[in-house]
Amino acid sequence: MSAPHLPKVAGIDPAVTASPHTVAPTPVPTTTTTTPRTAHAPAQGPAASSVIQDRLAGMVSDLTTLHELTERLARACDLTSSLQEFLRAGASLVGARRGLIVLEPSDGLGPTTTIGLGLGHADLGHIETVPRSATSHGRILDGLPDAHGGSEVLPEPGTNPGPGAGGHTTPVDPRHREVAARLGYAASYSLPLTAEAIGRLGAAVWLYDEQAEPSDRQRDLAGLYVRHAAEHLARMLEVERARSSLAIVAEELLPSRLPRIPGVQLAARHHTGPHGGGDWYDALPLPEGALGLAVGSVTGSGPSAIAAMGRLRASLRAYAVMEGEDPVAVLSDLELLLRLTEPARSATALFAYCEPAGGQAGGRPGDRGRKLILAGAGHTPPLLIGERRTEYVETTLSAPLGMLSCWEAPSVEIEPAPGETVLLYTDGLLRRTGDPMDRAYARLHAAAAGIPRSAREDPAAICDHILRTVLPDGEGGGGISPADTSEDIVLLAARFE
Repeated sequence: MSAPHLPKVAGIDPAVTASPHTVAPTPVPTTTTTTPRTAHAPAQGPAASSVIQDRLAGMVSDLTTLHELTERLARACDLTSSLQEFLRAGASLVGARRGLIVLEPSDGLGPTTTIGLGLGHADLGHIETVPRSATSHGRILDGLPDAHGGSEVLPEPGTNPGPGAGGHTTPVDPRHREVAARLGYAASYSLPLTAEAIGRLGAAVWLYDEQAEPSDRQRDLAGLYVRHAAEHLARMLEVERARSSLAIVAEELLPSRLPRIPGVQLAARHHTGPHGGGDWYDALPLPEGALGLAVGSVTGSGPSAIAAMGRLRASLRAYAVMEGEDPVAVLSDLELLLRLTEPARSATALFAYCEPAGGQAGGRPGDRGRKLILAGAGHTPPLLIGERRTEYVETTLSAPLGMLSCWEAPSVEIEPAPGETVLLYTDGLLRRTGDPMDRAYARLHAAAAGIPRSAREDPAAICDHILRTVLPDGEGGGGISPADTSEDIVLLAARFE
């Protein structure tokens, strides 16, 4: 009869008793001859294990920190934000509060810039007054043999500078000491920025409020991070160069200057998105003293969209000279050309024919107001801005060019009063707000209605006020950063006297 099984408690198996037939283990013979190292091993074992565990924990912590910082750097989508993130991360690694990075690629293709952390424009200006050869980053940029980065402590006046970790023993320039005292830093730590594809990118410097330098561990971490960050900055540098090239090409395809027409003041604003969009504008004098105004946008982005924009604008200029009195005919010819030459692309456009002053050829300015004949193909409606009214011009609903087998829509006529401004724009201005289209239209209308009286006489001031008011904070003032959004922005204002 077998013995009863013990019940399980809380999922734990009952203890298994040793079998009476189990043979006892044979004792292992031991020797009494031991070396001193073996005799002391049990005493040192726990301490050595603790040291190893501390080192491993420190290594894991360092790797985690580097991973987090490199992830944050990878999320930076343009060169400026990458440089700022690089400075912040480097300062946290070396234990500094302030710093600057001087971007000066060795291939000479630019861009060259200086960005500071915890330093204002005036502070950067003071630093730039120091002779280049007297600063650690200047020696790095000049490619001197001993310029490998490192710490540099500014000694007190009348003392001899000792060699820092970077081996700098050059006496401190009096101007360098003066600027350091003005800005309140006593030591610096500099590192070169080099990438495999480009070579030298520039130099980074972090500033200490007291005479100090990073520890060996901080140097190792900063060195690892800088090597990774330099490759990221090199990629962002190539992207920035490509964006600048696209922006230059787009600007060259647009009017270099606006024509001077009696009785009309013109102003335009154009901002290309980071990928190079196809928004464009044009203002051209037509026969017998007339004026043609046009804005438009082609689908897509990049070099192909810019090339298509250039072809479309050139074609519209030709059609406007031949049959500008009929804007519908101009857009119809443009639609046929687009459908035959680029069937996979569509575009929006608006063309306005401004009659000569006086309503006929040879009329004198001031005889009566000018009349505008408008036609639009899927484009945003113009905005009429004046002292007595601010309203959208109701154009007929029409599909964009290239969307239908045959495009045609009736035109509309308006007669701006003296002192009123007609504002043409692309939908990038509305999309840049981030609001739904109905709210974006209301936002644009409110901005136009709130233009100060002193600015209504200048179409350039009107455009600037619209940009400052309509766009989110930080985008409209002092120019628009091309990296803020993928949308192009075009404004064309015509004020009638």
